[in-house]
Amino acid sequence: MGLDVTHYHDALTAAMTWLGEQPGVVFLGQGVANRGTSMSSTFENVPLDRRVEMPVAEEMQTGMCVGMSLAGFVPVCVIPRWNFALRAADQIVNHMDALPLYSGGGYRPRVILRVAAPSTHPFNPGPQHDGDFTEGFRQMLRTTTLETLRHAGDIMPAYRRAFGRNGCTILVEYTDLYRNARAR
Repeated sequence: MGLDVTHYHDALTAAMTWLGEQPGVVFLGQGVANRGTSMSSTFENVPLDRRVEMPVAEEMQTGMCVGMSLAGFVPVCVIPRWNFALRAADQIVNHMDALPLYSGGGYRPRVILRVAAPSTHPFNPGPQHDGDFTEGFRQMLRTTTLETLRHAGDIMPAYRRAFGRNGCTILVEYTDLYRNARAR
């Protein structure tokens, strides 16, 4: 691979590259096939036929990921900021997370949701973009695993666990660490 995975951004790129090599994995989100978010460059090694660029419609996107997972895919649902995930909260909490409960275990989605707690320095994007709702979502989830990626060394193991899990995972990254070349 040739990436220095001691760097946070490089570790994310390595994880996306690895996931892009796994059978059935598909990436859906804004900035996945086209540039436009701080996450976009981490998909550079993922084949384009595995990337589905989505409009600003997070609830629809998350619902599509749940449906695709029930059809045998392993969707990576990419939501660039927690504030945007609020638009998908119904799908995340009442469908992605609760489906195994209200189906008596008959349906078990397998979605990896990638979301970021955004940076507020050196530019503050404002209250509609600067939230970190990790703990609020953690309290709402019953079957979905939520992990925070605070160090570069957390990233690859977390994505490997998420891919191997028979259930959904939310992985929270921190865009402040993208610029910190030595965040470990």
